[in-house]
Amino acid sequence: MNIALWIAQVLLGVAFAMAGFMKLVSPIDELARNMSWVYEARALVRFIGAAELLGALGLVLPSAMRIKPWLTPLAAVGLGVVMVLAMGFHATRGELETLPVNVALGGIAAFIAWGRWKKAPIPPR
Repeated sequence: MNIALWIAQVLLGVAFAMAGFMKLVSPIDELARNMSWVYEARALVRFIGAAELLGALGLVLPSAMRIKPWLTPLAAVGLGVVMVLAMGFHATRGELETLPVNVALGGIAAFIAWGRWKKAPIPPR
């Protein structure tokens, strides 16, 4: 279980780090090529990018360094909430084709939160 959780943490962390970094630093015009809504919510896209990047770091660093590893399941819950909100946002815009990705990422985040809280918590130093 511990190995499966580590694999999930690293893969989800990489996915959210890349997505968050892109949303945080890419010019709005470049982001608009793939996400038409960014012109309507410039500040929101930057906030989402920061949340995703911080969540990605929170998935891996506290557990890897064993410094406050209880932050890892909290980061997973936070990213799960981001995915639930993303599902609602995209559903209201009629962008239903994005929902399976949100469900998959949210499911992995839920698995990490459950696993690191209940099944295989990492002890602090």
